[in-house]
Amino acid sequence: VQLQASGGGLVQPGGSLRLSCAAYGFTFSNYEMGWFRQAPGKERRFVSGIDWGTRNTVYADSVKNRFTISRDNAKNTVYLHMNSLKPEDTAVYTCAATRKWRMIRFQSEYDYWGQGTQVTVSS
Repeated sequence: VQLQASGGGLVQPGGSLRLSCAAYGFTFSNYEMGWFRQAPGKERRFVSGIDWGTRNTVYADSVKNRFTISRDNAKNTVYLHMNSLKPEDTAVYTCAATRKWRMIRFQSEYDYWGQGTQVTVSS
C-alpha cells in the first residue's frame, strides 16, 4: 500500500497550487480520502475530505472557499486545489485513506497515510 503526494513547492501569497496524491495497492474507490497538514511546531490538522463517490466534501474553516478537493477514481488519485494561498497555509500536506466518512476529520480513523509534500507560501 502506498500513497504518493506531489505538487508542493514555493508560492507567493495569493498564488495557487494543485496537490496530487496517487494511491497504490488497495481499492481506492472503496475509500474516503482526506488531506491533512502540519505546520512547523504545530500538530497535524485536518484540511479536507471527500467520500468515495465524490458526492460529499468537507473542509476546515480555515481553507473553506479557497481550497477544493476532488478525486479521479479511474486514476486512483485525489487532488487538493489551493487558491488564494496565505503564509499560514505553509505546512507539510499529507493525504490519507479511511473507510469511515463520519470520522473523516479524525486522524486516528485512517488506515493508510502518504509521505507528505511541502507547501511554502512566502514572498
